[in-house]
Amino acid sequence: MPTEAASDPPPRAEWVAQPDGALLRLAGDWRGRASLPAPPTGLTAGQLLRVDAQDLTHFDSGLASALWVLAGSGARLDGLPEGLREVLALAGSGFAGSAPVARSRLLSRIGLQWADRLDRGQTTLRFVGEVLQAALRALRGRTAMRKADFMHQLQATGPSSLGIVSLVSFLVGLILAYMGAAQLQRFGAQIYMADLVTIGVVREIAALMTGIILAGRVGAAFAAQLGSMQANEEIDALQSMGLNPVEHLVLPRVLAMLLVAPLLTTYAALVGMLAGLLVAVGIYDVEPIEYLVHCRDSLTLSHLGIGLLKGTVYALLVALAGCRQGLNAGRSAQAVGDATTAAVVQAIVWIVVAASALTMMFQRLDW
Repeated sequence: MPTEAASDPPPRAEWVAQPDGALLRLAGDWRGRASLPAPPTGLTAGQLLRVDAQDLTHFDSGLASALWVLAGSGARLDGLPEGLREVLALAGSGFAGSAPVARSRLLSRIGLQWADRLDRGQTTLRFVGEVLQAALRALRGRTAMRKADFMHQLQATGPSSLGIVSLVSFLVGLILAYMGAAQLQRFGAQIYMADLVTIGVVREIAALMTGIILAGRVGAAFAAQLGSMQANEEIDALQSMGLNPVEHLVLPRVLAMLLVAPLLTTYAALVGMLAGLLVAVGIYDVEPIEYLVHCRDSLTLSHLGIGLLKGTVYALLVALAGCRQGLNAGRSAQAVGDATTAAVVQAIVWIVVAASALTMMFQRLDW
């Protein structure tokens, strides 16, 4: 506050009884003073404490702190000067006098959040459109994609993922077989665990597990690689040379994922069925031939086609999420880490949404 002459009025504070409570009147120069009189005793429930500071000439943070404490006891600070109301509103006080300012700030934050979400949605749609255009140009043989990049991505997404896919698929198949057989055994129908494992793994679980594994392993790698290139201005260098980053960097990754997804899904399904065989033979004394016959009888082209389609869709979503976050990452190490995390989260969310939509669609179609 500005410096005033020595004739500034001294600080005054007094509580005045009101029909519905009590009123604290503040006046004068309160710089360097932060002691307020205690509220009157004997107030009953429902009576109000109010503050009137229209005659206040000067104040500092000490008075603001004292009023903050008073507001915490339920006082309504309606009659404060505008500057003091703004100070308390910034501190997050919930008194009535700050309600218009607080509501304004809340609406502003909500508006900024929705604007940011719309902007991210537009960025995603624009990116997907660019990928589709690049794919169409590749079908016509007019693309900047290099064969060496495509083969490298095939190696990174396919054979390099076999180990973790084998482990997770085997353990999930083991759990599914054991839990299913434990319930079927109560009815003497443990042989039908072959049908349960085969249909569950081939139609749903193999594709879902493969998609989630690829999200954590390959999608994160895509985001980190492209994000590092963005931070090091390598993508800007490609554009300055007249090369399309989507064709040169994104398209090989997307096509590699589309190619290896059905193969990895099929492999994961076979591993899951093998885990079910081990449980059936080793724990529930089912004959191996009998188990395999039930697997063959329950496996139809419809189940197989739906499983492969889901695996391909999930892999496509993983590739799009990783490349989208990487290309739009910031130019710092922190931004690259944030893009990698966002890629994994976005891919898993997209996979779960797609799994729900596809499952409901196929059930309604009775496929």
